[in-house]
Order: sequence, then C-alpha cells, then structure tokens
Amino acid sequence: MEQEQTERIYSFPPVIDERARVLVLGTAPSVKSLEHRQFYGHPRNYFWGMVYGLFGAGAPDEDYGERLAFLQDHHMAVFDVIKSCERPGSLDVNIKNEEPNDLPALAGKYPGLKCFAFNGSKAYDTFRKYFRDHPALQHLTLLKLPSTSPIPTQKMRNLEDRIGAWKAIVPYLELPE
Repeated sequence: MEQEQTERIYSFPPVIDERARVLVLGTAPSVKSLEHRQFYGHPRNYFWGMVYGLFGAGAPDEDYGERLAFLQDHHMAVFDVIKSCERPGSLDVNIKNEEPNDLPALAGKYPGLKCFAFNGSKAYDTFRKYFRDHPALQHLTLLKLPSTSPIPTQKMRNLEDRIGAWKAIVPYLELPE
C-alpha cells in the first residue's frame, strides 16, 4: 500500500504591534486559510465573529485588512504556535513533525503582552510541549480557550457560546493607566 504524501505547511507571520496585550495563538493555518492567505480564512470559522462580538461591533468587516486593523485597535494580536508541520487536511489531530514558532523571542520583542490566549486544546498542548517552563514567558497569563472551529462540541454549539467563553481575555486588553 502506497503512503500518502503530506506537504509541509507554514504559518503566516504574526499580526502584532506594540499595542498588543493579548496574543491569540492557533495551531497552524487550515487549508482554507492557506488558500486565502488569511488567519482564520475559513468562512465558517467563528474567530472573526467572536472578536467583533466581544466588543459588540456587529458583523466582521468583509475586508481582511479591516479585520486585522480592528483586531489590533483592540490590543489583540494573532499568530500560530506551530511554525511548520505536516498535516493532510485541516484537522489538528493530523499534525505531525511540527516545529514551533519562537514565541519567547516574540514575547521579548513585545513587552506589553500580558496574555497568551490559545485557540483550542491542541494549540495549548503544543505550546506546553515546547515552552512549559521557559523563563521568558513566566510573566504571561496562559488561557486555554475553546476552539473557534465551526465543528460543534458539547459545550460550544454556536458563536454566542464562544463569545461567552472568550470574554476571559477582556481584562487583559486594558492599557496601563
């Protein structure tokens, strides 16, 4: 039996600036995200609706650049824990041979970060695998949050469920007085 060839996929550069207080970390881009060259590019993913919903801002902008600006204007940043990996399809369970992004260096470059918010268990578990006790990250709050994937779970059925859970990041978005 012939083995299926799996291409190596790569994360996008981080979307972050000096205003960022919360870094949202996914695992690696989905097939649709790679096709669209966008973080959370699958139209059914709840991520952008959740971000706008946290601030009562209505439906997300159609324009990706406007969505990124909204994210950054609200002191959020987005990146992936995994720099590259092999994965057929988009399911995190199929990730193999991952290489992590240099999150300690990123945190050092952006000292205003207060919190890493993990978009799902796989992102959190992968982070812990590589950076569990890294001294450069000890000052950060780590929040493992429900995935914004469109796949329903027992507790996360819809957008409102996700907005409710992700409200945990709001206190970390405040700028210092």
